Amino acid sequence: MAVRSSAAPPTPWSQSLAEPDIHHSAYVHSFSNIIGDVRVGENVMIAPGTSIRADEGHPFYIGDDTNIQDGVVMHGLEQGRVNGDDGEAYSIWVGSRSSLTHMALIHGPAYVGDDCFIGFRSTVFNARVGSGSIVMMHALVQDVEIPPGKYVPSGAVITSQQQADRLPNVLEADVKFASHIIHINDALRSGYRCAENIACIAPIRDEMATPTMNQPPANVSSRSANGSGNSGVIEQVRQLLAQGYRIGTEHADERRFKISSWKSCAIVQSDRESDVLAALNSCMQEHSGDYVRLIGIDTNAKKRVLETIIQRPGATPTHLSNGSSSSYTAPSYSSSNGNGNGHVAASGSIEGSVVAQIRQVLSKGGRIGIEFADERRFQTSSWKSASIQATNEAGILAEVQACMSGHLGDYVRIIGIDPKARQRILEAIVQRPAHKQHISDSPVRPASNGGLAPSQGATRAIGSVAQQVRQLLSQGAAIGLEFADERRFKINSWNSAPLIHTRSEGEAIAALESFIGEHSDHYVRLVGVDTQAKKRVLETVVHRPGRTPETALVLDPPVYTPATTPAGSGFSSSSSGSQKLSHEAVDQVRQLVRQGARIGLEYADARRYKGGAWQTGASIQAGSESQALAALESALSEHAGNYVRLVGIDPKAKRRLVELVIQKAGK
Repeated sequence: MAVRSSAAPPTPWSQSLAEPDIHHSAYVHSFSNIIGDVRVGENVMIAPGTSIRADEGHPFYIGDDTNIQDGVVMHGLEQGRVNGDDGEAYSIWVGSRSSLTHMALIHGPAYVGDDCFIGFRSTVFNARVGSGSIVMMHALVQDVEIPPGKYVPSGAVITSQQQADRLPNVLEADVKFASHIIHINDALRSGYRCAENIACIAPIRDEMATPTMNQPPANVSSRSANGSGNSGVIEQVRQLLAQGYRIGTEHADERRFKISSWKSCAIVQSDRESDVLAALNSCMQEHSGDYVRLIGIDTNAKKRVLETIIQRPGATPTHLSNGSSSSYTAPSYSSSNGNGNGHVAASGSIEGSVVAQIRQVLSKGGRIGIEFADERRFQTSSWKSASIQATNEAGILAEVQACMSGHLGDYVRIIGIDPKARQRILEAIVQRPAHKQHISDSPVRPASNGGLAPSQGATRAIGSVAQQVRQLLSQGAAIGLEFADERRFKINSWNSAPLIHTRSEGEAIAALESFIGEHSDHYVRLVGVDTQAKKRVLETVVHRPGRTPETALVLDPPVYTPATTPAGSGFSSSSSGSQKLSHEAVDQVRQLVRQGARIGLEYADARRYKGGAWQTGASIQAGSESQALAALESALSEHAGNYVRLVGIDPKAKRRLVELVIQKAGK
């Protein structure tokens, strides 16, 4: 293995010419660069494209069993050190069993403790990340000390100690995720080391070339079916389908077969024996000169239960047939049970209401797609797409049912697409995991004009939220939605959903209720956006976890005041007489007063503002909106040359609800 490592260059601040000290059990890819006094521990994995330069700040320490993934950059300033766990001073210390993932930047002085996870493209600079902490993707951690066992969400900017101290604790699922990454990279480290050692790889190649695996992986049968003929393969397929397993196929040419680098054929979505055999025949015919193997997949445990080679190069072509007709008979679908929720039970039977929705989309020239998500992806609205090849109703329904059967433990939703407008006209969840079946949905249904029609639950949208939607649409504002789980809500880190593309009040409310039904376990807030000024004119929470959909649209109703001043001015002349506060600030004050929250102020000059070091001002004791607004204007005058931000505090939960900058220095 030709590792690119070299001594540190002679510089005015360093004449030691120290070279990297890499443990013999570590794997360092030849396309990585390690320069200077870098101490690499046991079983470390350093992937291609990394740059670890201790040529300015030094030394660096990388603990045992840590993995440094592709594109990671580690560098340090000449001055500034952190204390390592061994009591010595380091420019960068990375503990044991930690993961620095793709394109992360660790710039010294920096400390990353044991069992930490630093997500893709995240930056740690002049900071300490305590052991067991998880920093997700595209985050910035600077000038702070993250306590042990804390969770930094994706996109977070943590630059003040106050922010760091308020971070939530990691959950068990987060720990499992980070541990899984460690195990994956440990396996890669062993695999890479073996691949470059002929004495190690030769026995594996010989074993792969034999018809029967002597030592199959745990819970996976790795037998060759070549000698068993048609009947053996068909019997295996029949047994897999009878046990509820999915069928897949993979192929490899001679070179890929030797290194066990298989490629997948098209996924077999059907659970009908004739359809599966047809797919196997198609894969073998398409790759007649390659190895082809059959795989069985346990979708619940998400693992393979069978791997068996069914074709080898040079062998007589085989055609699998059970002697029965392969013609397709459309399955029968159950009628609606009257609840109108548009989803199906985990058994995979499609309700009549879903069939009607698909039929209506097709009648208007639309296309049907399907998406699925596990619990984690569902919470972040990160769906995976599955392809639907059929164009007729019967074929589409068959593929939808096959997808639901293949993802019994997941959420599944159908989507309707207008190919001309290139936008979605239908999103409806048709399956939830078995433990979520008690939750009802209000799916978006296609209207006669091809757009989004109000669901039956839209009649529940009463009160101020409906009025706010009406006012936003009348002023040409765009309507957006955001959601957050309990942890993200506490740190005000919301996930955004696509904008509601409609100018109809009924359609907007229907989409809002559908979204609330889909995210009933989350906080949901309505967002109004002035597209010309490119700023928000409204933010209001319309649903909280534990509230029923019947009351979802009448929660937290702040009064909406349309802007009357020129766009982009940042100030408004509200009905309360406030001449200095923006509409956003006025709305926030009104909402806080009505919720019984305490209102506070913080201020900072330009230097403190850059460092995130705010000073606390006096609390505002006001029993009405007008008193609170007057007190705020007085405070703005008192701190005319400073940055000022509004703080809302829940006195019962003793946590902050909102932080909003309402005045900038010099403005």
